[in-house]
Amino acid sequence: MESQLKPFEGSYCNFLTQYSRRVTIPVRVGDVIIGGNNPIVVQSMTTVDTMDTQGSVEQCIRMINSGCELIRITAPSLKEAENLRNIKEELRKRGYNTPLVADIHFTPNAAELAAKIVEKVRINPGNYADKKKFEVIDYTDASYAEELERIRERFLPLIKICKENGTAMRIGTNHGSLSDRIMSRYGDTALGMVESALEFLRICEDEKYHEIVISMKSSNTQVMVQAYRLLVQKLNEGGFKPYPLHLGVTEAGEAEDGRIKSAVGIGTLLEDGLGDTVRVSLTEDPEFEAPVARALIDRYTSRTGHAPIAPLASYPIDPFEYTKRQVTEVYNFGGQNVPRVIADISAISEVTDREIKAVGHFYLPELDKWKMNDQGCDFIYSGANPIPFMLPNGMKEIQNYSVWKAVGDQLNKFPLFQIPEYQNATEVHQELNFLAVSTENIHQAISLVGTRKDTVLLLSSSNAHGMPDLRRAFVALLEASCSVPVVVQVSYPAHTADQTMLYAATDVGGLLVDGLGDGIVISLNPEPSQDRKQVLEQIKLHNSVSFGVLQAARTRMSKTEYISCPSCGRTLFDLQITTAMIRKRTDHLKGVKIGIMGCIVNGPGEMADADYGYVGSGKGKITLYKGKEVVKRSVASEKAVDELINIIREDGRWLEPETI
Repeated sequence: MESQLKPFEGSYCNFLTQYSRRVTIPVRVGDVIIGGNNPIVVQSMTTVDTMDTQGSVEQCIRMINSGCELIRITAPSLKEAENLRNIKEELRKRGYNTPLVADIHFTPNAAELAAKIVEKVRINPGNYADKKKFEVIDYTDASYAEELERIRERFLPLIKICKENGTAMRIGTNHGSLSDRIMSRYGDTALGMVESALEFLRICEDEKYHEIVISMKSSNTQVMVQAYRLLVQKLNEGGFKPYPLHLGVTEAGEAEDGRIKSAVGIGTLLEDGLGDTVRVSLTEDPEFEAPVARALIDRYTSRTGHAPIAPLASYPIDPFEYTKRQVTEVYNFGGQNVPRVIADISAISEVTDREIKAVGHFYLPELDKWKMNDQGCDFIYSGANPIPFMLPNGMKEIQNYSVWKAVGDQLNKFPLFQIPEYQNATEVHQELNFLAVSTENIHQAISLVGTRKDTVLLLSSSNAHGMPDLRRAFVALLEASCSVPVVVQVSYPAHTADQTMLYAATDVGGLLVDGLGDGIVISLNPEPSQDRKQVLEQIKLHNSVSFGVLQAARTRMSKTEYISCPSCGRTLFDLQITTAMIRKRTDHLKGVKIGIMGCIVNGPGEMADADYGYVGSGKGKITLYKGKEVVKRSVASEKAVDELINIIREDGRWLEPETI
């Protein structure tokens, strides 16, 4: 099969319908090789102060033991860069040869020193030779060329040192820290991110230095995916070498949110065969990052040889810009509606209010009424087990067609058809019907549905290469000009909670970032050994993950979003404690984005997508932002959360929390 397929012309990846890793040049980092035919490398970053040699060494060892194959350490100034020598020597004495990477911002002299000590340096082209002032400058071609020459002169010494010492380099663009020069010419765009890296890459190639890995990181998963794809496209078009890619979502956050957001961005690109090294950025201790990255990567160790997916003659989806598929509105699916969440409780017999609580709807017996939180599902699939009581407003029940037809309430309940039932149905709901469809019979479904405005497809795939198989079905719908709404149905039986959230974020989130999909349902497939309580926990997880995926893909905001950095040696306060404290006070603010940054390096830039910002500016001092604008400086840390809330209140976006 593989020998008969050719890459789709103009594609950003080897194949859009067959799994194949992008072929890159190998880049040696100490004893580790990134790219080529080598496995994808797991890496992470220390959070201990770089000047704390023993603390850094102990943390590095914990990271290595958790599966980290490459360790990045911040070097914001010469003293930290010099202390990398002590950290490296102590690790080597203790028998650890894991390569070290120096993380550099603003200080070329620190990069030049670090390049003589460690195996790799990471530079950010947005601030390596620039001071960001958020100024818009009207460059002429001549003045722009002068700026590039200035950068070349500042960058050449580092290239020379790297060549002399066999040191690798990552050119790591961050969406939030693009230079004023790039912002003035390209704007806050994926193209601006790519051009920021290419400016530095051209200098490297002129000097015949190729030990380079490139990254395009953003806290916005749509932008991140688009930028990496566009980077590969521009490398191909520009005749550059196929450099390996470092994948990561910046400031993903903590716990479930951080894992889901990371998987939407990283998993989407891994599905297309992009990525040679992965770092999952969590606001947690760094030893918890490597296992998450490994769980994402391991999914592709046996991906080749999957069932065939029909090749593409054309590709009607723009992979470099978000465009939502135009869909006919059916009931409250499609059209201008946000994607819907369907909760599957079909394995539960004799449903009670406990199952309804697990999907976000709370019964208040003293008031004899229901209350819904911001993550209350829109529909509940009961299958062959109809719910024996009145459901809360805002949630509707889906039943198997045979049950729906027999039970009697054919107005307030909605039927789910299998294809033979749909073909032969004598009764249908006048407004909303669901048709279960696999990718294998998508063309039959298109013929059956036609231009009807009363049907929503529940689309699933049994292919091991699931997301591209589902995407191929959407292409068939687009080619047929079939505008029926589609809810993506996925299933992860016998998987852990972490795997469920990572895989759902990849398979459904990867479609959503391309504008595909009008809803999500994670099917319930309990193990025979599970008791009712365990099944209930699974239902609760599925509902939470569903809303998390929609939020991470930027298609439905149902809760406060925290853009929090993963901490590093530059951090000026305990990020985990502070993030938890801010979350406790603000997590009821639906749709509000709050950036929580440990230092000025990852401050105004990386939280550019946030509504409000909390940034460390000194020991015990916090600077508060509204968007990119500083509102209050040098606020005492013990008062900073209250001051942040006051800013939100003055902006008219504060709501008092309710008690359920």
